[in-house]
Amino acid sequence: MIILIGFHELHAQQDAQYTQYMYNTNTINPAYAGSRRVLSITALHRSQWLGLDGAPTTQTLNISFPGGKRIGLAASILNDEILNGIKTETDLKASVSYTIKAGEQSKLAFGLNFGGNLLSLNFSELEGFIDEQSSITASNIDKQFSPNFGAGIYYYTDKFYLGFSAPDFLETEYFDGSAASTSYLISERIGLHLITGKVFDLNQNLQFKPTLLLRAVIGTPLKADFSANFLMNETFALGAAYRWGSGISALSSFQINEQFLLGIAYDRETTAIGNTSFNAGSFELFLRFELPETCNCTWKPRFF
Repeated sequence: MIILIGFHELHAQQDAQYTQYMYNTNTINPAYAGSRRVLSITALHRSQWLGLDGAPTTQTLNISFPGGKRIGLAASILNDEILNGIKTETDLKASVSYTIKAGEQSKLAFGLNFGGNLLSLNFSELEGFIDEQSSITASNIDKQFSPNFGAGIYYYTDKFYLGFSAPDFLETEYFDGSAASTSYLISERIGLHLITGKVFDLNQNLQFKPTLLLRAVIGTPLKADFSANFLMNETFALGAAYRWGSGISALSSFQINEQFLLGIAYDRETTAIGNTSFNAGSFELFLRFELPETCNCTWKPRFF
C-alpha cells in the first residue's frame, strides 16, 4: 500500500493518539506526577491501522514517584514512528508537581514539565511511499532537537478527577533546509488537553467508570474521546470507547496482583480508511507496575 503525504505543507503536527489515555495521564499532564504516591512504571505500545504498510506505531514509558509530602516527580519517553522509520519523533520530558489540599477528601496539584523533541525525516527513503510524479527536494532532518516546556493542573478525589494541561508551550517550525526558502515542512502547535473521569458504585462488586478527553490544537478540529468501563470486583474491567467522528474501541484491563495491571484495546475506524481491506484496525497494550505502600495497611486500588 502506498501512502501519499504532503510533507511540504504539514502545518499542524498532532500529539500521539491513545485509546487508554486514562492510564497514560503522565504523558499529557505534568500535574499528575507522583499522585499515586508510590513508584509507578507504565509501558504502552500502539500499532495503528494494522495491515497498512508504513502505518504509525507509538511506544511510551512513564515513571512516576513521590518526591516528598507534597512533591511528585515523573519522567516520560514517547517514541512515534511512521513510514517504517522515515519519520520518527521522540519526546523526552521530566515533570514535577506540587499538591495542596482542596477539601476534606480532595487535592489540587500544579505541575510543570521540561524537555524536548527529537525529530528525524529521511526523504531519501521516501520513494516507496510516493507516486512517481512527485518530487521531494527537501534536506533530511536528523535527530533535530527542539526544547519545550508545559504546565498543568489536576484536581482529584478517590473517585473523581479533572485535569487541564498544555504539555508543550513552544511552537516549533522545521524548515526545508534551503537557505533561500522560508517554507517549512512541519509545524508543532500548542495543544490543550482536558481530561476527567468518575467512579460510580453500582453495587458492592461492580463500579462504572466513564472518562472524557478533549484535545484542541489551533487550526484543527476539536477532538473528543469518550470511554466507559465496568469494573468487577476491583480486578477486571471491560468497556468501550468512542472517538468523535473517527472510531470506536473495545478495551479491557486486569489487575493481576497488587503490583501489576495489564490492559488491552482494539480500535476500528468509522471513517473511509476503516472500511478498506488493508486496514485491520488498531491495537494497544499497556502494563503498569507499582511498588506496594510501605505501611501495613490493607491494599486498596487507585482508580486514577
